Amino acid sequence: MTPPAGDRDPAHTPVRVLLCDDHAVVRAGLLALLSSAPGIEVIGEAGDGEEAVALAAALRPDVVLMDLQLGSGIDGIEATRRIAGLAEREGECGDGHEAGRDVERDVAGRGAAGRGASGRGAPGRGAPHVLVLTTYDTDADINRAIEAGATGYLLKAERPEELFSAIRAAAAGRSTLSAPVAHRVLAQMRSPRPGLTDRELDILGQLARGLSNREIARALFISEATVKTHLGRIYDKLGVDTRAGAVSVAKEQRLLP
Repeated sequence: MTPPAGDRDPAHTPVRVLLCDDHAVVRAGLLALLSSAPGIEVIGEAGDGEEAVALAAALRPDVVLMDLQLGSGIDGIEATRRIAGLAEREGECGDGHEAGRDVERDVAGRGAAGRGASGRGAPGRGAPHVLVLTTYDTDADINRAIEAGATGYLLKAERPEELFSAIRAAAAGRSTLSAPVAHRVLAQMRSPRPGLTDRELDILGQLARGLSNREIARALFISEATVKTHLGRIYDKLGVDTRAGAVSVAKEQRLLP
């Protein structure tokens, strides 16, 4: 039986990894890279968030290597949230082993079973650890991933040795952040952003309705230039750079009704 991650002996028990990235070429590259790392075994691959959640439930890897942008369907943040909650949901269902078998049969039916005998499900092991591997390092993405339950946050620009080390750390339940990510997190802690003003909240509400800058200006009886100025401040405070990002973060932080 595979020992718990915290009791793992790296010399004898490989870290079982599930890859999730919507680009087949990226997955192939990661598979080749990780195959060269001692003590790491890739047991499955997923091309979207839903598949990653199903495979994580069926195969129970030690670590899920998760991209954030996954094309259609749920994104990496939502997939992380669901994977992090697997143990809790298993306990609620009453019979975790039967639930795991059901999920595994569903995955197998889709032709997405894991690699080799070690890829069989182990439903009683608890939720896998999720290690985000992405190109995005905005404050909003980092905060959302951590809040969703990610154990670590790594950028794809890292050296292979850093990735290997982060995977092993995640398997043991230890957090790892890329240096730029750690810098941003510390900067937020040292200088928390001020809250939104009443006017900025008004503009954010209009933004959530899908209004253009001109329409927001008309609705609030202000100039379009003023709207643009306020939007810039809103983006800065929320740590985003798009209208959709501002609305998404505002909903998560309950800034919108």
